Amino acid sequence: MSSASYARDINGISIGYEDRGAGAPLVLVHGHPFDRTMWAPQIETFGTAGPPGDWRVIAPDLRGYGASTVVPGVTLLETFAHDIAALLDALGLGAERIVLGGLSMGGQIVMEFARLFPERLRGLVLADTFARGETSEGKAIRNAIADRLLREGMGGYTDEVLDKMVAPYNIERQPEVAVHVRRMMLGAPPEGAAAALRGRAERLDYTELLGRITVPTLVVVGEDDSYTPVSDAEFLHWHIRDATLTVIEDAAHLPNLEQPAQFDEALGKFLATIR
Repeated sequence: MSSASYARDINGISIGYEDRGAGAPLVLVHGHPFDRTMWAPQIETFGTAGPPGDWRVIAPDLRGYGASTVVPGVTLLETFAHDIAALLDALGLGAERIVLGGLSMGGQIVMEFARLFPERLRGLVLADTFARGETSEGKAIRNAIADRLLREGMGGYTDEVLDKMVAPYNIERQPEVAVHVRRMMLGAPPEGAAAALRGRAERLDYTELLGRITVPTLVVVGEDDSYTPVSDAEFLHWHIRDATLTVIEDAAHLPNLEQPAQFDEALGKFLATIR
């Protein structure tokens, strides 16, 4: 199957997604406030013929982002997980176990999927994410940001956090990466991003779940990530029984874009162990 962009009507909305390759399914979930193009290097690497490729890489736009339907209000992580399950069913993958990966909010959606559908998994990838539930202060901050996005749009927020998403030295060294990230953030619909923030504020604490994960898991983090520091990745590594930890050098919150060669090497080694 060649690379192509598609849309499917599921759960009362339209989901846009990328679908490349013809091997076992590798499903990648983007973070906030991005879209499926966040995974462009990995789609190219793993959705082509020959190692480390030979995977069928599926990267959806979450509801409220990219080419998917914008649903205002509150979007819970559970809703995102059900959307992914329904998309896989629509693609004829309901009975096939998948490797499921996500970054930041996407990683928390992956944990929610693991809570709801453990039987559908053959491996997990948790990148720059954390398991603990939201604090009272965190809930207030996420809801305040949601209010701001609805009031002001994405511009001011993007300008303020770009150098946390991408390390400042990578903004200087790799301006094309910063341009890509900025374009995704500015293109995110404020209503969809705000709904995801409000839902994320209400997420479960996944700490107990970690001990029940039985499939191989790759934990990845950028060494200079200030949003989800290395200590958060170590927490995941300690609590998941069959987990491997990789720290990506010279990267912040988006190591798959900042250092795609390092990220893909770690992911490729991991996937080779569970092929």
